[in-house]
Amino acid sequence: MSTKRPIRKEEKILLEFLLSKIDQAGHTYMIPEEVEEYGAPGMGSINLNNPNTDQYDSDLIQAEYTDADKIPVVISLTKDQNNQLLDLDFWKSDFSKLVVYPDPKDLMFE
Repeated sequence: MSTKRPIRKEEKILLEFLLSKIDQAGHTYMIPEEVEEYGAPGMGSINLNNPNTDQYDSDLIQAEYTDADKIPVVISLTKDQNNQLLDLDFWKSDFSKLVVYPDPKDLMFE
């Protein structure tokens, strides 16, 4: 991973939106003030200031998005085995960089 940086406004908005869509079963997930990017810059995936990257437990929610270049993107918000936020992952089907960061209104859910 790269160095920590402050969470961006659009990332925080997306996280808040995704968390509002799940049943948190009495648990409140804390959105960190700092994150770390995965992979090359512009790919979108971030670690949510959680050092337990080897303790993935499950996806909290998945959404789909079509980027401005018409390439589908799957977005997953994950948690670790301690029930803490782990990652916000972006999987663009052609593995290219995001052209436009998604707005919550553009997400689709199954």
